[in-house]
Amino acid sequence: MKTLSSIVIDISELRDAYSEEVKELEKFLKEKIKTKIDVADREIIFKPEEKGEVPQKDHLRVLLKKYLHKADLREEFRVIAGKENTLIVKRRKGVEEAE
Repeated sequence: MKTLSSIVIDISELRDAYSEEVKELEKFLKEKIKTKIDVADREIIFKPEEKGEVPQKDHLRVLLKKYLHKADLREEFRVIAGKENTLIVKRRKGVEEAE
């Protein structure tokens, strides 16, 4: 654990394609990480509790990759780093929407 203000995961592309998967992702992250999680329309925000600790960005990246694999979305989405303290669940280039 590391002292940070907060970490943001941009899930806008995931929500556009699979809005029901966002609820599953939230549930998965709450099971794995014992910190405050706020789910907004386009992002998931990890906020520090009293101790001021949030998970490390690398740890969150691994958890997001595990979730994408578990949900069978690894072929369609990937996890990339955004601005400082931001991760993005991004649709892979060349992958057509499954509709």
